[in-house]
Amino acid sequence: MSRLGKRPIPAPNGVTITVKGQDVNVKGPKGTLSFRAHDDVEVSYGDGALLVKPRFETARSRALWGTTRAVLANNVKGVTEGFEKNLEMTGVGYRAAMQGKNLQMQLGYSHEIIYTPPEGITIAVAKPTEVKISGIDPQAVGQAAAEIRSYRPPEPYKGKGVRYVGERIRRKEGKKK
Repeated sequence: MSRLGKRPIPAPNGVTITVKGQDVNVKGPKGTLSFRAHDDVEVSYGDGALLVKPRFETARSRALWGTTRAVLANNVKGVTEGFEKNLEMTGVGYRAAMQGKNLQMQLGYSHEIIYTPPEGITIAVAKPTEVKISGIDPQAVGQAAAEIRSYRPPEPYKGKGVRYVGERIRRKEGKKK
C-alpha cells in the first residue's frame, strides 16, 4: 500500500477546492489549477482535506494512487506559495537580460537567444548571470528551466554553460602532452 497516498492533503486558509467526478479544481491567492484524476483512483474532499483512494486492488491503481496525491499536493502548494527554479550562467560573456516579457541571452553564439516564457511563468533577472523562473505549476516551471538550460548545457571540461543553482558538474581532465 502507498504510505504517501494515505495521507490527507489539508487545504490552507484562502484555498478553495472543488471536486466534480474526476476533475479537481484548486483556487488560491496566486491563481487556479485544475487536474483530472485517472479513473483508477477516487478523489474526495471533506473536513478541509483532500483524500485519494484506489478504486481497485491492481498494481496500476496503487501506482496512480501515490502519484495523484503528489500532483494534488503540488497544486495546493502552487496556488499558495508557488514554485521557483534558479539558473546561473558561467562563462566569459554569458549574460541574460529582460526584453519586455522575453528573456534575452548571450551564450557564446554569434547571435542572441530570445526565450518567450509560456503563459503563467514569470522570469526575473537579478544579476546578468542569474535567472529566476517562478510560477504556480511545478511542471511548467521545470520545463521552462530545462528549455533555457538546453540552449547551452554545462560542459565538463571548463564548466561553462547554464546550470541550476547548486547543480554539481563533474569535471574532466583535459588533454595531456
